[in-house]
Amino acid sequence: MHRGNFIANARWRNTAGAILTLALSAVSAGALAQTPAKPERLTLSQAFEAAWARQPEVAALTARREATRAQQQAAASWTPEPVAVELTGKTDRLNRNLGTREYEAALAIPLWLPGERGRSQALAQAEGRAVESRSLAAQLRVAASVRDAWWNWQRARAEAATAQGQLDSAQRIAADVGKRLKAGDLAQADQHQADGAVAAAQAAVAQADAAVIVAEQSLRTLVASPAVDFKASPADPGAEPVPDAAVNDLDAHGELLALKDRAAVAEGTAALAATQSRANPELTVATTRDRGASGEAWQQTFTVGVRIPFGAGPRHDARTAAARAETLELQAQLNLERARLAGERDAAKARADGARLQLAAADRRAQLARESRGFFDKSFRMGETDLPTRLRIEAEAAEADRQAARARIELAASISAWRQALGLLPQ
Repeated sequence: MHRGNFIANARWRNTAGAILTLALSAVSAGALAQTPAKPERLTLSQAFEAAWARQPEVAALTARREATRAQQQAAASWTPEPVAVELTGKTDRLNRNLGTREYEAALAIPLWLPGERGRSQALAQAEGRAVESRSLAAQLRVAASVRDAWWNWQRARAEAATAQGQLDSAQRIAADVGKRLKAGDLAQADQHQADGAVAAAQAAVAQADAAVIVAEQSLRTLVASPAVDFKASPADPGAEPVPDAAVNDLDAHGELLALKDRAAVAEGTAALAATQSRANPELTVATTRDRGASGEAWQQTFTVGVRIPFGAGPRHDARTAAARAETLELQAQLNLERARLAGERDAAKARADGARLQLAAADRRAQLARESRGFFDKSFRMGETDLPTRLRIEAEAAEADRQAARARIELAASISAWRQALGLLPQ
């Protein structure tokens, strides 16, 4: 009896434990699910993807693709227009009522003009390519805006970091001057000079922080993602990779591809307009069943006919001339755009090379300024250098650090602009 109760109690404890474990697991899972995710850090490629997702071209891209597919299917069909069915009936019931009856069923089949079907298919294919290249050109325009806002933000952040470093140095000097003032080594005027340097550095920090907020807001307007923590993003954004020599050719540039495809569409339109010199002919196949009067036998006949419209004349000439004008304009625009992009590519490469040299010089200057600051700081503590000289050396070192940080950002921005001129998206 006791053994049975013991087994039953053990089973109950095991079952209760399992139920409690499942309940705690469910509660833990719910708590984890309700825990808000940490804001993610922002990178240049993520900023571009977020900005591109908000563009109206993205919303219309699927519909445009469906439209081009439908146009391609229409160009590949057997007839240029849908086949029509015509049903007619004839009777004398309203006047003589002799039993005259006539019923006709006809099928009207539009026919392609010579060469029209092939040119319609070529035009549909060209419009399909134009949709994709138009999307790529729109991506490049968005990338240009994002890159500009991104590097302005990075410049502002670099300026703010440099200003904060200068403030920290000024505060350390002011604290040291205060200690030496109490010890009687320095005068009150020296303390005023040190405090003035701190105030100037505080003003520079406030101005730099305001510039960061303005630049961040400009970038946030493009990205518009509340899940991004701008302040947690790394201070060093890193540079995009230097373009390979193989991508210096502009034939694959998105804007040139868009113009090429638009020109191809205009050429296809002109070729199709030249073919459509008249309306489409129609093949008519009809059957007629009739009788002359009541009691007569029904007769059935078949009719085959062709409807050939006359030429369109001036209307056709106007369409053809307009299509040719569009083609010539786009070809001229393509040549101008190619020359412009080639100039931008060469200028962007030259700016990147110059920025690389500037960075090397700025880094060298910053290193020398830091070493000089260390020398003068030591001599100032030993009483061999006066405070104005120490503050001047500190300002020169801060300026050197600022130029080095800005040169580093400018090099990364120039490489990004070089990639933009080559038609490469952010990465």
